[in-house]
Amino acid sequence: MTELTKRSPYKRRLRGRGNFELWSWIFMRGSGVLLLVLVLGHLFVNLVMGQGIKAIDFAFVGGKWSSPFWQVWDLLMLWLAEIHGVNGVRTVINDYTEKDSTRLVLKSLLIFSAVVVLVLGTLVIFTFDPCPTGAAAVDLPSFCAK
Repeated sequence: MTELTKRSPYKRRLRGRGNFELWSWIFMRGSGVLLLVLVLGHLFVNLVMGQGIKAIDFAFVGGKWSSPFWQVWDLLMLWLAEIHGVNGVRTVINDYTEKDSTRLVLKSLLIFSAVVVLVLGTLVIFTFDPCPTGAAAVDLPSFCAK
């Protein structure tokens, strides 16, 4: 060992972590490109092909999510954006926290919040019903059978 590594505040591991960081780096590049396509497609369909921002309301989302294609599209956007962001924040936590205990707490909170957002977002996308049974007719959107 050299004198420099003996004085370093960071411990060097003798064994590598495997290829996790490599695959994490590759995922960031791939998900970034795919997210770009998904988000631009989402914006194009919602804003350019339609009547603009004024047409996006509860009925628009209800009609859109009645199609499995748009459910999967929005689910892919949700999952990729969430995992992409979590991976980026994980990298920042690794780079800027010095204490292992602080790093563990921050990463645990990050993972917990990511799981909550992914579970709730997935449930909303697949269980969204714009025409709930038993609702008053005046409360339902115009496209619901009354």
